Amino acid sequence: MTATLAKTQAADLPARDVIEQFLYAEARMLDEKRWEDWMDLFTDDGVYWVPTADDQTDPDTRASIMYDDRTMMKMRVRRLRHPEVHAQTPPSRTTHLVTNVMVGPSPDTDGDIEASACFLMLEYRVEEQTVYGGRYLYRLTETADGLAIRSKTVRMVNCDAAHQLMAIYL
Repeated sequence: MTATLAKTQAADLPARDVIEQFLYAEARMLDEKRWEDWMDLFTDDGVYWVPTADDQTDPDTRASIMYDDRTMMKMRVRRLRHPEVHAQTPPSRTTHLVTNVMVGPSPDTDGDIEASACFLMLEYRVEEQTVYGGRYLYRLTETADGLAIRSKTVRMVNCDAAHQLMAIYL
């Protein structure tokens, strides 16, 4: 980290441990199936994106594994909560591991914070364990209630591989 970035972070950004705790709390919400609480972490215009290509820069240029705004998040969670949801019968058990958190100011928006973190997500369902891994890229903003997610992009290592149905958030 350059001295300039360190100065900028110290002066303008929340402490890195505050952001780390925010990311860890987000992961725990997903593991505990607290999807409504998780959705509340997003701004009203927040988006969650999982591209299908490592170099994909725009969700409109090719298909995505997931590209959810608040409306789509609500629909997905409503389906996950349905007692007869086939894609989650039996329900997945997950553990999200978040590490290597890096924080800096967003170069293209005033006041927003860019954060990235490596992740592993272990999912166990129907006697099979699946491992997902990659990097989270966040654009965070500070609100009166604390940090909020303006965007979360999940860059999976194997984004271009064939996947089983993904009904849950990574």
